[in-house]
Amino acid sequence: MHLFMQYTPWLVAMGVLILCSAFFSSSEAALFYLRRPDRRRLAAGNRAQRVAAELLAEPDRLLTVVLFWNLVVNLAYFTIASITSIQLDRDGHTTAAGLFAVGSLLVIIVLSEMLPKSLAVLRPRGLAALAAVPLAMMARLLDPFIPALRLVNLLSRRLLLPRFRPEPYLRLGDLERAVKLSTSDAALLEQEQQVLQSIVLLSEIRADELMRPRMQFLSFRPPVSLADLEGRVPPSGYLLVTEPNSDEVAAAIALRRLSSIPTEHLEHHAEAVVYIPWCTTVAAALEAMQRQDRQVAAVVNELGETIGILTFDDILDTIFSRAGSRSERLLERKPIRQVGHDTWQVTGMTSLRRLSRHFQVDRPASKSVTVAGIVQEVLERLPQVGDQCRWGPFHFKVLDVPERGQLLVELTLTDAKEDTQ
Repeated sequence: MHLFMQYTPWLVAMGVLILCSAFFSSSEAALFYLRRPDRRRLAAGNRAQRVAAELLAEPDRLLTVVLFWNLVVNLAYFTIASITSIQLDRDGHTTAAGLFAVGSLLVIIVLSEMLPKSLAVLRPRGLAALAAVPLAMMARLLDPFIPALRLVNLLSRRLLLPRFRPEPYLRLGDLERAVKLSTSDAALLEQEQQVLQSIVLLSEIRADELMRPRMQFLSFRPPVSLADLEGRVPPSGYLLVTEPNSDEVAAAIALRRLSSIPTEHLEHHAEAVVYIPWCTTVAAALEAMQRQDRQVAAVVNELGETIGILTFDDILDTIFSRAGSRSERLLERKPIRQVGHDTWQVTGMTSLRRLSRHFQVDRPASKSVTVAGIVQEVLERLPQVGDQCRWGPFHFKVLDVPERGQLLVELTLTDAKEDTQ
């Protein structure tokens, strides 16, 4: 008993440090375990929850703060444990000193690492809100030293690992080999390869190739009521709300995700859209949508005017659907349909990329990305029924020009056309 009383201050200090280490470990697990919906709820919650969301907005800073203070606490803990073990040994309690050293290590592993992190992932949102304010205070104390810590980190990498290079992005071939090694089912292998190819292709497809053109969606100025829809559900599944004084798309409502649709002021349920330039890739657009947790992106031209929309569902359809064409989604018809031995009917919104891939021919350089665009580019005017033009290996004849502006053209390969004459 006398021995225990002699070392009570040290034991109390170690207990406090264990609690502090458990706090930092559990906070790290809880905050970084949160998913996007959880973070969105925190951002709209009370003050502590908003502080947690602000901390997560700078993950590098947050991780630096947690790891730094946890390291300080653990160093203090092991310093006290070492001093106590040495003192026990000097007092002639050699066995007790050894047991204390081993026990102090096991205690901090279990009580400060394993147990706190395991409990934190069970209730991450609640614990994140409780830990947010103390962590924010710790972050402010460390902020003046963060630039120095980053400099030390950079110098250490340059001095210790001067030839270190980041890994290159995975190529499609690498992904295909990984899929082949992971399954022996031929049908499943083909599907997985198709999905992987579609994912990689997103980095090559421009937003204006995949978007829903302006004439293919409906938008409403606020206030928006259910009666404005006239009993129709927009083909995209999203009700688009414009700015109050213009026709530029500002927000969208995922009607299929609403448990109940109000009759008035639907714009109050809308979330802002992401704005992306027409020339950006679909992969970059998807990244922007995920980063801002949005389901719809408004595609704008160089003047800032909305020329179309790109939805998260459209991108998923492109990835997982074998066809995945805009013509099938918007016009409910195949983009390329053979009607004769060497004659095809092609919709105006068919992409030139799909056209060249289908016929396995190279396409000439062009600013346009669709058949309708190239017909207008060659004719230098709006097409009319009966107009004909040639572009590379293709011969186009305009068959129909509906009111919505989606052309239907007859296509023949120029070589095949010349052989029959």
